[in-house]
Amino acid sequence: MSQILPHSWTDSLRSETPRYLTDYSPHDRPWDIHRAQAQQVEGLYHDTVYDRLAGRIRGCTGYLGFGWEVDPDTGEARLKLKLARFCRVRHCPVCQWRRSLMWRARFLKAIPLIEARHPTSKWVLLTLTVRNCPITDLRATLKHMNESWHRLLKRVEFASNVQGWIRTTEVTQGRDGSAHPHFHVLMLMRPSYFTCNYVKQARWAELWRECARLDYTPVVDVRTVKARGGDSGESPLRRAVMETLKYSVKPSDLTLSRDWLLELTSQVYKLKFVASGGVLKDVLRENEESDEDLMLLDEGGDSGDPVLHFEWKRQVKRYVEAVDNPTGLAYLNMEAS
Repeated sequence: MSQILPHSWTDSLRSETPRYLTDYSPHDRPWDIHRAQAQQVEGLYHDTVYDRLAGRIRGCTGYLGFGWEVDPDTGEARLKLKLARFCRVRHCPVCQWRRSLMWRARFLKAIPLIEARHPTSKWVLLTLTVRNCPITDLRATLKHMNESWHRLLKRVEFASNVQGWIRTTEVTQGRDGSAHPHFHVLMLMRPSYFTCNYVKQARWAELWRECARLDYTPVVDVRTVKARGGDSGESPLRRAVMETLKYSVKPSDLTLSRDWLLELTSQVYKLKFVASGGVLKDVLRENEESDEDLMLLDEGGDSGDPVLHFEWKRQVKRYVEAVDNPTGLAYLNMEAS
């Protein structure tokens, strides 16, 4: 249930005239970071064939509404996003960030049931790469990688060991302006994989080389997701999920070059960067993406009205408290026509 903080706390804040979202909640600084990056991407799209995308990004998360929620375990009061509108442009850094958080939340929520159904299975993280390609060849390269992936699914080493998988595509920019596409794959393995059917890293590389029909041995990384000695922090599985379900393109790569961004946008048009199969198929619900989903309202908790509102200020590149701002409130409550 949403709660407003005790008067003594809020009065103390207001007496200091807090202006920024981070004055209330330092851990919400990523909002400022990603929205500033989105403003950069908007500028690169402006006055190009993708000017329409620039307009959509400009209107993305211009106003945010938050409510206070108390963590039942720690008693800590924290801000919870209650209201926002997203542009859902593929390369908007804000939407890319929220999409990643949404997928991670969905997957982590599903893990207890998955592991209850497969108590002796274990997780393995696999990364598959190919050599960099010119950005103008990215679409053809991704098509070839997807065809290669489907050949890999049929190989006995994969089919006999993997019960379920989630695969994401990431593209990074090379120093020479090339593109480096690669797959991150989180796999749930049958217990027999770790006894009689174990596949070594060299064999995974050989399999990928054969399936991709390459004339070189590609860089392939494979690791079992398990606790490290003395590891008392974030769980190994959570780290693996974070690695798999992250941005498809680093925001820093998106803003390096207008020409690269425009060509990237053309090359990946309508391509899917997330896929799943086996017992993990549809766990992420990849095709479900509403404003409510990106606000992570399905994490639980009260979805009542916000009590604090913040407006994006382009000049200072920060979210500033919008007190008695009818324009912002109207924007937040505007229904899609």
